[in-house]
Amino acid sequence: MKKQLVDLKSRDWTETRAHSSWQIFKIMAEFVQGFETMAKVGPCVCVFGSARTKPGNKYYELAAEVARRLAEEGFGIISGGGPGIMEAANKGAREAGGKSVGLNIELPFEQTSNAYIDSSHNVNFDYFFVRKVMFTKYSQAFIMMPGGWGTMDEFFEVATLIQTRKFTQTPMICMGSAYWKGLFAWMREVMQEEEHNISPGDLDMIKIFDTADEVVDYISHFYTHNKLQPNF
Repeated sequence: MKKQLVDLKSRDWTETRAHSSWQIFKIMAEFVQGFETMAKVGPCVCVFGSARTKPGNKYYELAAEVARRLAEEGFGIISGGGPGIMEAANKGAREAGGKSVGLNIELPFEQTSNAYIDSSHNVNFDYFFVRKVMFTKYSQAFIMMPGGWGTMDEFFEVATLIQTRKFTQTPMICMGSAYWKGLFAWMREVMQEEEHNISPGDLDMIKIFDTADEVVDYISHFYTHNKLQPNF
């Protein structure tokens, strides 16, 4: 092991440092492209969820419905740009004549841009962290549909930013109580009550709804007394 470390330091590590320095410019370019595109879109709601959910699935149809209803209220819809729930959200926005934004990530599998994204609002990223800045900066509400690792990553990222007040209080909604109830029970019983790793009231900032009516009413009411603006 020691010899491998010596070899790495003498050969590959210098090359890696040089590559990392040039990588900064690629990261900067992604930020510039994202900011320039998203600053022109206007108020949006972000819909997260699984790339594996198929048309006809109840959550696919629910995502399309809530996106359609929110677009009718004047919100643009942001998704991760891929298939599944992301496609459903963009489809709902397109059907309502609203702005349909896709923040796509280049992956070796699963992810390709869906057909319902506006051509002027389709942005591609190599870096998850740059992409997440765009989601969190420009969304006036976050809707978490059922999903996997990526959705959980986004769920806890947004929850942390709201809880730490790194941006203004923003509606965060989980749709599908049957899917989310186990996670919320664990967070309340273990994280909060048993281990005291979160504070009483932290979970209250996240709403759980099952219908598009509940979501639209909640977000619309929230913005009758809160300003529409980028989060930071």
